[in-house]
Amino acid sequence: MAALTMRVLVVNAGSSSLKLRLLGPRDEIVAAADVERWSTGDPEPVVVFVKEHRSIDAVGHRVVHGGTEYDRPVLVTPQIREHLARLADLAPLHQPRALAGIDVAASVLPGVPAVACFDTAFHAGLPEPAATYPVPAEWRRRWAIRRYGFHGLSHEYAAGRAAQLLGRPLTELRLVTCHLGAGASLAAVSGGRSVDTTMGFTPLEGLVMATRSGSIDPGLPLWLIEHAGLSPAEVTEGLERHSGLAALAGGSGDMRDVLAAADAGDPGARLAFDVYVHRLRREIAAMTASLGGLDAVVFTGGVGEHQPRVRAAAGLAYLGLVVDDRRNAVTGQDADLSVPGSRVRALTVVSREDVVIARQTRRLLAGG
Repeated sequence: MAALTMRVLVVNAGSSSLKLRLLGPRDEIVAAADVERWSTGDPEPVVVFVKEHRSIDAVGHRVVHGGTEYDRPVLVTPQIREHLARLADLAPLHQPRALAGIDVAASVLPGVPAVACFDTAFHAGLPEPAATYPVPAEWRRRWAIRRYGFHGLSHEYAAGRAAQLLGRPLTELRLVTCHLGAGASLAAVSGGRSVDTTMGFTPLEGLVMATRSGSIDPGLPLWLIEHAGLSPAEVTEGLERHSGLAALAGGSGDMRDVLAAADAGDPGARLAFDVYVHRLRREIAAMTASLGGLDAVVFTGGVGEHQPRVRAAAGLAYLGLVVDDRRNAVTGQDADLSVPGSRVRALTVVSREDVVIARQTRRLLAGG
């Protein structure tokens, strides 16, 4: 079978969930299954899916971190799998689960080629000033310290789809793509290439997230270790799993719960929302500065697609972007939210990382 006509099973293991999509050769969804709470390494959801949909020609995996070595998709081998495991400490919420997804799929579909597609790859070509941290040169050389960026599969799809919605070539556009979900990041996309992004060496930098702090003073964790007696593991646990919206509003950090609690008068939830949109406004402005101008802001991800109040609160009128209240009420669809004649457009794009993964998988197996 020609690789470009393959039916690709896309395995997307998130920090807690597992999403399975079987895509046909025209990227149509043949079958889909979502497991909201996936026990790491449990093969049952994949076994059931494969039994129901046996015609699977290849598997494409979302892998969060590719380090400096993987700036494009790669065929999974035991050696590749082992190398990816060494990057787990840079993305502790996601990398081990992606590896578990690779192992499960390999056990259920032995002999079927598997391809790893990386969230960091879209940002691998960041300009040197955007990628470089001003830390000792020995650190940068020894440990490959740089801004890696994440959510690249989502940012890549959102940018391409935005160009279609605007009816303009992607090569002409300056876009800020906003992947807002439990994890969240922005990318400055110029001519289809990432030139800046908010996440950095790890997915902890940047925006406020569900349970992650986003950017904080780097002196804070040092102070907590040196003066408050916390261990590095305790600080890591706190910043990764007990910060962000969850720390301010309580609960899981789900934006739906935050908004419901804020509407009920909870001051912590109100503060959580205000901190979230404050950081969002600030970082959109920073990405716009990196682009030197702006044609559109693109919202994607669970929050970006489904929370009109977050989009409205982003406060982008100063950029020449005026959101139409009626259009902004839409959720879960690709749409232009701007008033007619708005100099800068606001768009929502339903996240389709699966499409990018399937296309990358087919291209690699076709020798492209």
